[in-house]
Amino acid sequence: MSSSNDGIQFPLHGDTQKISTSETGKAIIAEALSIVDHQISQQTLNEKNWRKQYPRYFKALVAQGIRDNNSPITIAKQGLHKAQHSFEFYRDGQRYLLKDLMQIPAIEKLNTYAFQGESQAEPEWYIPYHGQKLQGQSLLDQIDLWLKKGIIEPSHAEALRAVNAHPEWFDLSNRTMVLFGAASEAGPLTWLSKWKANIVAVDLPNPKVWEKILTTVKNGNATLYAPCTEAIAENASIEQLKDKLGANLLTQTPEIAHWLANNPHKLDLAAIAYLDGEKHVRVSMAMDSIMQFVSEQKPDTSLMYMCTPTDVYAVPEEVIQASTEKFRSRNALHKNIAKGISALTLQKFFKHNSQHLISSENGQSYGIADCLVVEQGPNYALAKRIQQWRATLARHQGQTVSINIAPSTTTHSVTKNPLLKAAFNGASLFDVEAFKPETTNAIMAALWIHDLQNPKSVAHPETQLDHPLELMMSGANHGGLWRVAYLARTALPFAAIYGFASDKLPIDKMFRKNG
Repeated sequence: MSSSNDGIQFPLHGDTQKISTSETGKAIIAEALSIVDHQISQQTLNEKNWRKQYPRYFKALVAQGIRDNNSPITIAKQGLHKAQHSFEFYRDGQRYLLKDLMQIPAIEKLNTYAFQGESQAEPEWYIPYHGQKLQGQSLLDQIDLWLKKGIIEPSHAEALRAVNAHPEWFDLSNRTMVLFGAASEAGPLTWLSKWKANIVAVDLPNPKVWEKILTTVKNGNATLYAPCTEAIAENASIEQLKDKLGANLLTQTPEIAHWLANNPHKLDLAAIAYLDGEKHVRVSMAMDSIMQFVSEQKPDTSLMYMCTPTDVYAVPEEVIQASTEKFRSRNALHKNIAKGISALTLQKFFKHNSQHLISSENGQSYGIADCLVVEQGPNYALAKRIQQWRATLARHQGQTVSINIAPSTTTHSVTKNPLLKAAFNGASLFDVEAFKPETTNAIMAALWIHDLQNPKSVAHPETQLDHPLELMMSGANHGGLWRVAYLARTALPFAAIYGFASDKLPIDKMFRKNG
């Protein structure tokens, strides 16, 4: 019989024998930095206010990673090694280190249930946007507009244009695509279900979750393969199936890994599961353990991740120049209001996004886009960093890896935070765009297909990169966050204030540069 302690857990610390997510996070980041910068590594371990100061150390990871091509690989190896040796897995009262997870005894075999969609429609792609279905020329025009406004990067625009020009790429009948967290609001399930994909869906054994997944697939032309612990009769109804399908990433981690490793097809694994708080770190570790194991057993496996724009990234020099120019070109009223509010708040609002370029051994200079939002917390940042590390290391080792920055999206998990919801409502004040889930879904599903189907995409290790961190730079749709004039988290509170009362305040017009 399982208990709440079963599955992947943060480790117990020291004499207290209590869980401390902060101590674990500090230890992992410190270990990641230990070889590239011993001093900042020690400072990380000694940090007393981790929940407020963590952005400094995540920025250090990027700064040190920029300096040469080996550093991002070293950082990823060290960080992942420490994480695998820190987290624990409990089953039947026994404790195991996560690194030993796949060798635990009595791993149960999962069954597979196949479910066929009923549609005969051919694959189609468009972007739902403000009540429109963007296709063809209207889509190309919108891509140009997003690019002009700095919402997306040129490489993202190129990818969208490429998939628009190659509708044949959307026939996925020859691909087997694994979705960890298949029902995720920001995930690609709806689109894969329209593209004849073979979808391996991994999500919690929850009737509501599986009713959503099954109904989505039924209305499309794809084939679903779902895990289950018992044999199920063919042609079972959705009403019967929704209570029998599913597997828990946190507690059935080795079962899922072995089940996938035994799949006879080449797999495309997508790490899109999300949980709140410290559970997000644990589910990221679960996905990472499974993806590592399956990749070892099936070396032709590809990996997919979606990054958050509210993180810290190395960026091309041109992005920093654009941000600096935006700061310089503010109109007089904008400057005076920002200066006054900054003074009143003791520099907490409207801090200049000043950046020093960092020279790399490859002869190029890169900047840092620090868009971390303190309110999201260090656990969220750690969960996403673990994914970046695995992506960086896997591609270095020869795997195909699709990892793209998705725009800020008004999903339920985001908008239930009142501050973030209000900030998104006021984001346009700073030329930042937050997308609705259906728009993000269409865009990011297409980016994944582009990365898999276009042999020239940076996802393929045969495509030469000047620096490993360019893997995350390419294809970015940050919604404008990279190019704002201010340090993002110092503009966020004012954006939130504006968002709370956006229909009453004329600040939007005052802040925009006169045309």
